Amino acid sequence: MAISRAQLLKELVPGLHAIFGTEYNRHENEHAVLFDEETSNRAFEEEVLFPGFGEASVKFEGQGVNYAETGEGWISRYQHETVAMAFSITEEAMEDNLYDKLSTRLTKSLARAMASAKQTKAANVYNNAFSSTQLGGDGVVLCSTAHPLQSGTTASNTFSSQAELSETSLETALIAIAGFTDDRDIPVALQAQSLHIPRQLVFVAERLLKSPGRVGTADNDINAIGNMGMLPKGYFVNHRFTDTNNFFIKTDSPNGMKMFNRAPVKTSMEGDFETGNVRYKARERYSFGFSDWRAIFGANPS
Repeated sequence: MAISRAQLLKELVPGLHAIFGTEYNRHENEHAVLFDEETSNRAFEEEVLFPGFGEASVKFEGQGVNYAETGEGWISRYQHETVAMAFSITEEAMEDNLYDKLSTRLTKSLARAMASAKQTKAANVYNNAFSSTQLGGDGVVLCSTAHPLQSGTTASNTFSSQAELSETSLETALIAIAGFTDDRDIPVALQAQSLHIPRQLVFVAERLLKSPGRVGTADNDINAIGNMGMLPKGYFVNHRFTDTNNFFIKTDSPNGMKMFNRAPVKTSMEGDFETGNVRYKARERYSFGFSDWRAIFGANPS
């Protein structure tokens, strides 16, 4: 249904002081620090775990060498979604608008709606990090104490006993990341890069990462996390994180949190000869997800 003059009565009458509601500044591209972006030219993308070999064994004199076995592991699939929105406006509504180019204002609102949808979809991967509604290729949630490994053991990227953001919990998480292994139990040199938090934890994060000394003590101890550069990219606030206590540490895992861009946002416009109505549309295709859970260490305090 087209937007008509009946829906824009005040904008047709002289004396209106201001039109407001869509001029706010936005939280731009908060997803960019949460995901590594790649392009896609297919309906979906799949990434397959290749675990490689375990440690080599000793070959004793006169005996044969041991032959290693390997194969493909689990698969992560990224199913692209089409996100689109359109609106139609009557010819008369554009003609009689007194205060602004109505189509310009509405197209800005359309762009705002498209951008907001992308940010929400990105944040929801983290919002569902502990939810069984979102399982990874290994069959468990993103942040789990029981990620199955090809070696037959399990690994964790969350606390066994959940803890709120503090110096102690942050140090515990960083120590855990330093102990990550691959699927054959061989230690890997992953480094923590950044802390990701909801807006409610911004003051805690600021004190933890930027205070010269230890937070909340009268001792002359240094802030070890800050002094050692354990989180070189600092912290980032995401305004679409829904849990007020959850926090995440992103590592430099090369195939972890990913966004595939299948079709960049495209806008189009067309007019109808009979009615004079003008239609505007925006459309894009993308997917958010994760492959290697080692890209994240998450906390889910009650």
